[in-house]
Amino acid sequence: MSATADPADKSNPATRLGFEEGQIIQELGYDEDTDQDLREGIEELTGTDLVDEDYDDVADAVLLWHRDDDGDLTDALVDALEYLAEGGLIWLMTPKTGRDGHIEASDINDSAKTAGLSQTSSINIVKDWAATRLATKSTAKQSGGKR
Repeated sequence: MSATADPADKSNPATRLGFEEGQIIQELGYDEDTDQDLREGIEELTGTDLVDEDYDDVADAVLLWHRDDDGDLTDALVDALEYLAEGGLIWLMTPKTGRDGHIEASDINDSAKTAGLSQTSSINIVKDWAATRLATKSTAKQSGGKR
């Protein structure tokens, strides 16, 4: 996230994800339960529409909505890597504890490792969703494992 972010943006939870103007964000796992305000906030920050699974070019980051009943998380993470730019990030959005579809942190960590990703941080981003920042090994090394 830019150190010069407009203080008015504090009302936009998407600022916590560190997206910047002009970035292409591929969204996977969209469904009727996704947080529309967060989605719109990302588009506001980047100045671009979110692209979906049909996008066939390189994306700067992936926003992956995933629930426990969506299938294998490792497979979803590997699929998310397909068009991710080198050094790009995956923000894994999962339902918070106590919500339908919640995924345990240990399962996220195991799936991330199997997919060749490093879990670098987790935040409670919006009312029903938690965000986990996943980086490729090269991204984690470049940022010292932190952002």
